[in-house]
Amino acid sequence: MKTGFHKITIIVDNLAGAGLSAEHGLSLWIETGDRRILLDTGQGGALSPNARQLGVDLAETSALVLSHGHYDHTGGVSRVLRTAPDAELFCHPSAVIPRYGSNGGQPKPLGMQCESMWALDCLPARRMRWVQTGREIFPNIGLTGYIPRDSGYEDTGGAFFLDPELSRPDPIDDDLALWIRTPEGLVVCVGCCHSGLINTLNHALFQSGASRLRAVIGGFHLLNADDVRIEKTVEALQALSPALIVPCHCTGRRAVQALEDAFGAGVVAGVSGMSFEF
Repeated sequence: MKTGFHKITIIVDNLAGAGLSAEHGLSLWIETGDRRILLDTGQGGALSPNARQLGVDLAETSALVLSHGHYDHTGGVSRVLRTAPDAELFCHPSAVIPRYGSNGGQPKPLGMQCESMWALDCLPARRMRWVQTGREIFPNIGLTGYIPRDSGYEDTGGAFFLDPELSRPDPIDDDLALWIRTPEGLVVCVGCCHSGLINTLNHALFQSGASRLRAVIGGFHLLNADDVRIEKTVEALQALSPALIVPCHCTGRRAVQALEDAFGAGVVAGVSGMSFEF
């Protein structure tokens, strides 16, 4: 692949293209120069069959990036690390802590699966990269690390907790995003945006030094957002003026519709199998 060319393929999403498996989760395959980056792995069941169907060789993975430690983004970690024995793994240290959601007032485990945790425990130190602050992992490709919560109207997007008693709210501090500099502006790939979509984009722009946003792709976690948050998110996105918005996974139909109403053809609702070239 020629230098300066970037291709992003949705391998796993809640919705699937023809011949592919759908799954509540997300995984993006990023091809840039001679690098192959996998952002998240879904729950694990759809990753390998969808990759084969799409002609993606997971053995070529240069870097596995985890946007955060929820089960629907980390289920295929052990498989990828076995398949790609030279791949480095990038994630925030808090990605490995236990976490819970509420199911009718009862705790529901949301954290990384045991097999994935074991894979991280067994990973040689030379392949493990803990990310707390922003850093470039390859030329013109970086990770945000922790994202400040500055917008005022954005939250984690749901009832998330650090304990099974559901008494300690989980700020999901491990949430991070990946950005790519291009001559036409910044391309930002997100997992769930538990830090808030606008917080995430503003921080990625600041860190990268980019003056404009070209595209954002991934889960925006607006499925539980009220009308006020969706309206303010759309207004802030209009100010950033991206050429392409690809909502996936946890964005929610109401938010997707609001984005389509505001941006028209600039919004492409994501499904597994879609590819985008920059």
